[in-house]
Amino acid sequence: MNMSTQAEVPGEATTTGTSLLETATSAIQGFHPLGKIHQHLCAFHFYSYDMSRQVEAHHFCGCQNEEMRQCLIYDSPNADARLIGLEYIISENLFLTLPDEEKRLWHSHLYEVKSGILFLPGVPGPIQRQDLEKVCKTYGKVYHFWQIDKGDSLPLGEPQLMMAVTRDGQMYQDLLKSVEQRFGIELEKERKNREYMTGPQHGIHPLANGGGKGIKTVLREVPCCADANPDATARIFV
Repeated sequence: MNMSTQAEVPGEATTTGTSLLETATSAIQGFHPLGKIHQHLCAFHFYSYDMSRQVEAHHFCGCQNEEMRQCLIYDSPNADARLIGLEYIISENLFLTLPDEEKRLWHSHLYEVKSGILFLPGVPGPIQRQDLEKVCKTYGKVYHFWQIDKGDSLPLGEPQLMMAVTRDGQMYQDLLKSVEQRFGIELEKERKNREYMTGPQHGIHPLANGGGKGIKTVLREVPCCADANPDATARIFV
């Protein structure tokens, strides 16, 4: 089983000059998009084509409106955390407007929420549940750019589509126990507290979660601009 590692990022240590420059620019510039981040969610993702590769994912999210939020994903909540991916979370209403081919790229959140494995660190249960009642009805689309479970010290390779677990028996228990110990939570207790929650009004769409099949992001070359240059190619993700 592959687990997240904390490989040291290569490069020289941050100098005093850089730190002073960052302090100066932070006092002058506005960081309005980051200012919209309002919550920290902890959950787990697995590579869409390989459920054995499970990664702890810390989401720092902001709402665009009542039906969409966007999240920066880090490998931990610590100050030196690595930015490893992005997730977009949308309502059932928005999900149903997507083309069928696009729906396969999105995963449901119902099981994650009701099982307790998606939680807000440090937030009291009753307050968490007010928001998670909404989240369990949503769908998410997430890509990871840094394959930390392989021990990569830099973000190598193509962006990889990730999915979320949808039933009991899929998650590695040692990952769950580690989270319980580090964040002082009881997943089984929280599962019982969330039994009343309900998912999407129309049920989980059959095309969501990869349509039940693995999807792997690969890069390949295809003919491009043949009229201008017969030898030209373009690299696309498929």
